[in-house]
Amino acid sequence: MAQAAAADTERHRRLAPDVVEALRDVGLMRCAAPAGLGAPQAPPADALAGAETMAQGDAATGWCVSIAMTTSLLAAYLPADGAAEIFGDPRSIAAGVWAPRGTARPVDGGVVVSGRWSFASGIRHADYFFGGCLVDDGRGEKDGVRARRSVGIPTAQLRILDDTWQTSGLRGTGSHDVVAKDVFVPTHRTLSLSDGPVIDAPLYRFPVFGYFALAVAAAALGNARGAIDDLLDLAGRKVPDGARRTLGEKAVTQAAVAQAEASLRAARALFYAAIEDAWRAARIGGTVTVGLRTGLRLAATHAARTSADVVRSMYDLGGGSAIYDDSPLQRRFRDAATATAHIQVSPSTWETTGRILLGVPTETDRL
Repeated sequence: MAQAAAADTERHRRLAPDVVEALRDVGLMRCAAPAGLGAPQAPPADALAGAETMAQGDAATGWCVSIAMTTSLLAAYLPADGAAEIFGDPRSIAAGVWAPRGTARPVDGGVVVSGRWSFASGIRHADYFFGGCLVDDGRGEKDGVRARRSVGIPTAQLRILDDTWQTSGLRGTGSHDVVAKDVFVPTHRTLSLSDGPVIDAPLYRFPVFGYFALAVAAAALGNARGAIDDLLDLAGRKVPDGARRTLGEKAVTQAAVAQAEASLRAARALFYAAIEDAWRAARIGGTVTVGLRTGLRLAATHAARTSADVVRSMYDLGGGSAIYDDSPLQRRFRDAATATAHIQVSPSTWETTGRILLGVPTETDRL
């Protein structure tokens, strides 16, 4: 369904309504919320594989699934009544931006929030939005840092700036800027990731920041698999100008496809192996060590950036056929390039993980 609607999704810069309804029905968008709310509380590998599969059909759909499922993790960090309010409905979807682009001023019973957040993926189909805020409590900074909170706001109380998501790729995610102006948020809809989850379960012992990065990479992996599929379809029927053989019968195509397939399989194997290693530690109740968290970030960044290389290779093989708006390969190419711009899988991740591997003192709280 997502693949069939991909062109319309991109054109309208939001997921097609029937796709959203189907995702609500299967519960994939809140699959990381606690079982106590009737949600799947799915293991990371299972949830991420679901996002990957959706991205194989359409990268924007897979991306929105990734964002929604990672946001549903926040249910384990909220007070029970807040978690029930936001995630208790089995069809509820939440979007979120971790970056602290808002301010939260404490008042009786909660906080008053104002701010503007960019990259609010899926905001048009979300019921709630979580925005990162710096707390403005008049007490200044502690150890040079102001306290952070994430606040859950009904999307009906936000202003969505429809003209802000004019991008080359991932257009269908509808990642518009959103604005809050003096919105009251009760305490039960606020949380602090640094305080840790209020539910002790393997899923919530799994590194939350690592999960965020893995979700971005899962969408990239699915997009790369879809690009190979699209090229295989094209190669079986396209006869290049001046040639008598199809694109698929050319040696250069065969070698490039084989290399892309090997690269993608290797990146995917590392991705799920790193997840399994960290998940094993989370299941037995121990600490997910810095080494395991480093492995997650290495695997996520490698997967996203290798996926972009694979898509670029398939786009190149498509030649002139791939440059038209009705070619899925050109959309895959633009989506892949846009995905690598995400901070969670940017080249700066190599620097952070490299410092850790070299034994250089490094901040690891958000690893």
